[in-house]
Amino acid sequence: MDEWINYDQFDRQTWHSFFPSEITFLTQENLDEIKSLNDQISLRDVQDIYLPLIKLIQLQYQNYQQMQLQKMTFLRKSSRRIPYIIGIAGSVAVGKSTTARLLQILLKRLMPDRRIEMITTDGFLYPNAELKRRGIMARKGFPESYDMDRLLTFMNDVNAGEDQVTAPTYSHSVYDVMEDHPQTIYKPDILIVEGINVLQLPTTQRLFVSDFFDFSIYVDADASLVEKWYLERFGMLLDTAFQDPTNYYYPYAQGDRAEAFKMAKQVWKDVDLPNLNDYILPTRTRADVILHKTEHHYIDRVYLREDCFT
Repeated sequence: MDEWINYDQFDRQTWHSFFPSEITFLTQENLDEIKSLNDQISLRDVQDIYLPLIKLIQLQYQNYQQMQLQKMTFLRKSSRRIPYIIGIAGSVAVGKSTTARLLQILLKRLMPDRRIEMITTDGFLYPNAELKRRGIMARKGFPESYDMDRLLTFMNDVNAGEDQVTAPTYSHSVYDVMEDHPQTIYKPDILIVEGINVLQLPTTQRLFVSDFFDFSIYVDADASLVEKWYLERFGMLLDTAFQDPTNYYYPYAQGDRAEAFKMAKQVWKDVDLPNLNDYILPTRTRADVILHKTEHHYIDRVYLREDCFT
């Protein structure tokens, strides 16, 4: 069966025509500040791709608010803040973080009366010490390396309208969870949840992270391109780690560069590519919107689930 049968497909020009604004609300300097190390994004991308996407999210959010109001009225309950939750999934190095941060800043600019928060599920990985204790350090990033109970508890608390909820954070330079630097979320109107695992369906859970989502996005690219971006990012991480002994990549930056890249290619082959093929890519068609990238992180196609407005 054609996996795209439930999606409408649009080229870049057609997608832009749905909200043909020439205002970006941002500068290129803003974009350079929020983009990931080796990602590429331009003001033209904002106009062609992200502003129509934001418009779609705003329409969905308005429908969501009306539905919640009608539900509370029917049940004769006092209204309460129930956050609208957006999930963003995709492979490592594909640009999920850039997309999440860009959506957050655009939503803040266009909806200044709303609290827009964002978290990454990297913080819900088990700490390296626990991964080693369980003998799954080489499986870091696979479903079993995440503390799903903790993540689900976090999502449930946010959805229940708790005044503030804390989430663990993750440092890519340290390559570990930063338990002593938690992120506090204060009653968001919209929460963006970004991570490779957010659309997965773990077989050991009766409740999934995606059950909390009101809208979801998958950032897509061919595996060969993702590998290229992964290795480019690795090289940039080596460059930034060169004079920082506390950086996880410092030993690789100090050693033979060819050997370091040989190691990175092996990690991609043994860890990241199998994780992509077995656990991440199969979740693609669970997303409401798929942003397909080609060379230079250029988004050439947008897929929209046909039942997105039902």
